Amino acid sequence: MHLAYPAVLAVLLFCVGVYGVLARRNAILVLISVELMLNAVNLNLVAFDVWLRDSLHAGQALTLFTIAIAAAEIGIGLAIVLAVYRNRGSSDVDRLRDTAETDDAEALPDEWTGDGEPADTRTSSPDEPATAPAGKARKTEATA
Repeated sequence: MHLAYPAVLAVLLFCVGVYGVLARRNAILVLISVELMLNAVNLNLVAFDVWLRDSLHAGQALTLFTIAIAAAEIGIGLAIVLAVYRNRGSSDVDRLRDTAETDDAEALPDEWTGDGEPADTRTSSPDEPATAPAGKARKTEATA
């Protein structure tokens, strides 16, 4: 058997896996796509092991390690997805925005400044803009 056949199949599997990771929104489908990519690597390892006629069968041994790592990855990933689904009711990757960095100044009401006092009790002039905590920029309101 030629080396080109399993290599082309591995490339196709890997490309389908990359497309699945980049295009899918469901976390379970993303995990399945990662599994496809790992299986493409396993196919390459075994194919090159047979092609090189390695007496130690290092490619097959590495494939066993990759399968063990993939099993652990899918177990932990599935546990995380189930925990997220229980808390939010959806496993949509785009809706997972709690870990994203947010600007705290945008969440402040207009009448509060960064020092914990209402804006009308400040000692500074009303023309001076209020500063947000920790040096973050505050949204300026456009006056019409």
